[in-house]
Amino acid sequence: MNQPNKLPLVVLISGNGSNLQAIIDAAQEDLPVVIRAVISNRADAFGLDRARNAGIETRVLNHRGYPTREGYDRALRELIDGFQPELICLAGFMRILGPEFVAHYRGHMFNIHPSLLPALRGLHTHQRALDEGVQVHGASVHFVTEELDGGPVIVQARVPVMEEDSADILASRVLKQEHMIYPLAIRWFAERRLRMADHHHQVLLDNAPLQAPVRFEAQETSG
Repeated sequence: MNQPNKLPLVVLISGNGSNLQAIIDAAQEDLPVVIRAVISNRADAFGLDRARNAGIETRVLNHRGYPTREGYDRALRELIDGFQPELICLAGFMRILGPEFVAHYRGHMFNIHPSLLPALRGLHTHQRALDEGVQVHGASVHFVTEELDGGPVIVQARVPVMEEDSADILASRVLKQEHMIYPLAIRWFAERRLRMADHHHQVLLDNAPLQAPVRFEAQETSG
């Protein structure tokens, strides 16, 4: 089903796929993309069911079947390229991708991370935010580069941390904002408003250098 006016993308997941669902929902409304495939490294990822329910092709490529990270990356790249996407969206894909894989999709791969990067790279960000006593937490969409969670940030949502927050409660509020900012970044890319220039990972939005991420302030309270 070729849709020439829509940006073809592939989404990589490992689990629940709630950000995938946000992209699917936006695409069913007016986001100008077509999701060519959803690929998971886990056959039991619930996000695969979300994709199937939306009529999207799914593939499973289990990393345990490959003795080396490089071998898995090569197989994954071949699988992705068979769908000819212009954008790869990591949506809870819990694999570190090697430098050759990342370089192959330079400027054409997004990730969403549950913190205000560059703060709190890596895992368990919500509990770490509470442990560190930060007052503002959030989520970031960024271009993927060889540095883990280190690519240039496109857009962020800032979420206030409440005194009574647990990691799960904070995570649920952050997730609502993730579902807003990920489709937004994809929209900018699909509309050719957003790109990463070849030099120094400079991001351009509407042909102007993005000096800092676009930021949204969540006004929600814990009640």
